[in-house]
Amino acid sequence: MELAFNLRHDLLPIFQEAKAAGQTMGEGLGRSILARHRFARMWGLGDRKNPQAYTPALILLEGDPEVDAKLAPFSSTSSTAIPSMLTLNGRLPLCPPDFESIGPSYEVSVGHVLPPSLEEADAGEAAGTAQLLPVSWQRLNHDDSLMEPELLPDVVVLVDALQLAAQPGRLVEAITVLKRRFPGALLWTPGLGGPDNVALLTWFGVDLFDLSRSRQAAAAGVLLTAQGPRHCVPTMGEDASMDKQVQQWESSIAEVRAAMASDQMRALVDRQSLNSARSVEHLRRHDAHCATVPGLLTSHVARTHSFPCHSASIQTDPLIADWEAFMSESYQAPDGLDTILVLLPCSARKPYRLSKSHGRFIRAIGTSACHEVMVTSPLGLVPRDLEEVWPAAHYDVPVTGDWTGDEKARIERMFARLVDRHQYKRVINHSGMALKHPSVAIVDTRQGQGAGSHEALERLTEAVRAAVDEFSARGRKNERMLLDTFASVARKNMSSDEWVADLKVRGKPPRYRLESNGKQVALWSIDRGGFSLSKAVVTTLADTKALPEVHLKEGVTWKGDIFGAIVDSFDPSIRNGADLLVYQAGKVLGLARAHAPGWEWPTTPGRLAKSHQRL
Repeated sequence: MELAFNLRHDLLPIFQEAKAAGQTMGEGLGRSILARHRFARMWGLGDRKNPQAYTPALILLEGDPEVDAKLAPFSSTSSTAIPSMLTLNGRLPLCPPDFESIGPSYEVSVGHVLPPSLEEADAGEAAGTAQLLPVSWQRLNHDDSLMEPELLPDVVVLVDALQLAAQPGRLVEAITVLKRRFPGALLWTPGLGGPDNVALLTWFGVDLFDLSRSRQAAAAGVLLTAQGPRHCVPTMGEDASMDKQVQQWESSIAEVRAAMASDQMRALVDRQSLNSARSVEHLRRHDAHCATVPGLLTSHVARTHSFPCHSASIQTDPLIADWEAFMSESYQAPDGLDTILVLLPCSARKPYRLSKSHGRFIRAIGTSACHEVMVTSPLGLVPRDLEEVWPAAHYDVPVTGDWTGDEKARIERMFARLVDRHQYKRVINHSGMALKHPSVAIVDTRQGQGAGSHEALERLTEAVRAAVDEFSARGRKNERMLLDTFASVARKNMSSDEWVADLKVRGKPPRYRLESNGKQVALWSIDRGGFSLSKAVVTTLADTKALPEVHLKEGVTWKGDIFGAIVDSFDPSIRNGADLLVYQAGKVLGLARAHAPGWEWPTTPGRLAKSHQRL
């Protein structure tokens, strides 16, 4: 059975039809995104200039204790009649335009909800369609009205989330589907959340939670903590009261908000997923779904951003798969540098060349005629020319000298593809990992010794000298090396490197200027591991189609940043942080920098891209 709304649908026409019909976000709830990580969001609720509350947040149900409205900005009731009515009421002034009265207030019919196992059946009594949108597995399978362009709810409720969690793959599939279809809506999964999985569910895209599991824990005399349920410790003054249960929620939600603000959500999620085997399963399935979503991953990050790779579960992260796919299918070594390949171990310090060990390697190699590639986990292979880009310059992995089966398999796959796609005549392996390929001779310079040992470095020097002499490989001047690196970065993060070809490099490291006919066209920004593009290069970027495009509606004046209301069409593959070409009526106007990935354009409230350069 295929979902009525499923991942094979192209969502772009839906968004465009909604805009053509004059549809906007629902007016019942003010909200703005303050932080985003893939599907996870920290929303400010109410006036975006002065939010009254933030997500993740709680919804109070009948019988719940009184909780501060800042933590629980909503309350909800449901009737006992069949089909039941569901209400959701704000406990703070969250409604535009004045944000003075308490609200919003919603009521909707839930309809007949059959068990997810009966997916072939149609419940008959359809759920209501309103700003509060109840959705079940059956509705996803049978209700085509979910694809109506004008349907843009404020809050989506996955009413059978608890049942879906018990069936392999269905929970994360349903959540991913709903987040892609309704990126501007808050998502609630009743009865599913707790202090022990709030980070995990937030990572999946859930925004609102309730105290159902905590009430069950209190009735059973146990405390539901961030590590799961446990017996109370009376000597520590603990008890299973709802006040203590709510304190656990407060602590866990604070952890999530702090991780969102510091870009450490994935690390927190990895730790929390270990609370149960089911959570690990959900995370792995979620990673697999994420790999299929265009534009989900980030293009650039701040210099201070880190990518912790401390757990085995990071091996399934879609960022790893994305890097492997690029290196295996798209990566191209700098021109003329695919004769001699030198494989080196990684280093804890990034970029690698700044480490003491790589300083010794570079001196031992003694020439710029070789293509240097690092062997590392979890990324597999990282070329020297891409050592400053995300995520190669940001990952942090424990170094033990041991390789898991997954790590070895990834490196072997990537090495085979790298050799197959280039014309290497000699591979000098100083990485310490045993690698083979039928079409090229491989020289092991480690021979079981440490990479920095005197003997191993001497063998590295001798092997490089012999290969350079045998194949008459020529070194490159410093400016050529820099241009080769910038061209590689352009091929990684842009659609073309043609605009780099005839540039000159000026300035001192690490802040280089790229110039054309004496005019600066770009700066190398170490703060974002990419280019800061100038107005002078905009038309060249447009001619070479080097960047994703955003087309504005005709008749609107582009004064500030880009919001959904002025967008006519866009490239759905846009990644957060990417530079964009801005067009109107077929004419390029300038550049912008994406603040939202393409999957949530343009129905998400707030700024989608920040103006960068204008002609």
